Amino acid sequence: MMQFGIFTVGDVTTDPTTGRTPTENERIKAMVAIALKAEEVGLDVFATGEHHNPPFVPSSPTTMLGYIAAQTERILLSTSTTLITTNDPVKIAEDFAMLQHLADGRVDVMMGRGNTGPVYPWFGKDIRQGVELALENYNLLHRLWREEYVDWQGRFRTPLQGFQSTPRPLDDVPPFVWHGSIRTPEIAEQAAFYGDGFFANNIFWPKEHFMRLIGLYRQRFEHYGHGRADQAIVGLGGQAFIRKNSQDAVSEFRPYFDNAPVYGHGPSLEDFTEQTPLTVGSPQQVIDRYAAMRDYFGDYQRQLFLMDHAGLPLKTVLEQLDILGEEVVPVLRKELAVNRPESVPDAPTHAARVAEARAAETTVETAAAPEKEDTHV
Repeated sequence: MMQFGIFTVGDVTTDPTTGRTPTENERIKAMVAIALKAEEVGLDVFATGEHHNPPFVPSSPTTMLGYIAAQTERILLSTSTTLITTNDPVKIAEDFAMLQHLADGRVDVMMGRGNTGPVYPWFGKDIRQGVELALENYNLLHRLWREEYVDWQGRFRTPLQGFQSTPRPLDDVPPFVWHGSIRTPEIAEQAAFYGDGFFANNIFWPKEHFMRLIGLYRQRFEHYGHGRADQAIVGLGGQAFIRKNSQDAVSEFRPYFDNAPVYGHGPSLEDFTEQTPLTVGSPQQVIDRYAAMRDYFGDYQRQLFLMDHAGLPLKTVLEQLDILGEEVVPVLRKELAVNRPESVPDAPTHAARVAEARAAETTVETAAAPEKEDTHV
């Protein structure tokens, strides 16, 4: 089955219709309320970004996700993204393994390079080495979660000798990893090499760009022997603002779009919605737009929506989640399940991955067991 959820970038933005700017405390507490609402309305995933610069507040994702884990029972907690370039892989390994235990496995992680240049020197890194950092750091992280004692030496951090990351991953199964990218073929290649998921956050550029990027990932996933191209694990970003009548949605959302920190004062709302997945309209318009995604990208596993940005007040965001969870996602689940080949994998969960690991161990043990000699005379 597919997973549907929301992701947040945690921006603190002035509401252009009232002139009011929430405090950092209000915004952080609002993100928690949004996560709880996402579970309440039946969504599968809540993901938070990682930022270390204003106007964004989520500088410590595992702290926030651990707090949310204690107040939820079902929803899967993720990031969008974790900065594999400027974080120490050892700390990522330990933080997310700890979160895994606290959340009983309801955890995965999205790796990304980040798109804010000044962050790199703040953490002693050079943005010109961003791709190399992403590749080397993830190689170490991948080993830390799978090898009990690690000897390692690379370019960007001190060597390790017999290092043991603690705690070990829950059930000896590391969190599932998505590699997030909006433009970089090397990251699609990295995801394919390890057989991990690839998350194309296609909220800013036309679909043709992401069709090429996802196509490359699928092709290389098959090349590395992880399965057929159509069995690769793909996630997509999305954006929507929904009201019963499309005209109401457009008139209400326009001032937020026009003043948004990322794309405000740029393309018109009409141009942006035509060229990207941003859909501002009725529930049916959102359903139609996102049901068509597999026509471009193939059957995929995860769809996340950005719903709480650009200064939208918490009350409005919670209303949006009611509509998304009650009127949009249930229909999308049905429509995207129609004619979905049985060979296409479900979205990864900890329980399913534990079962897969145990089955693989049993297969290896059976193959390695010596055959009994026939002593019959």
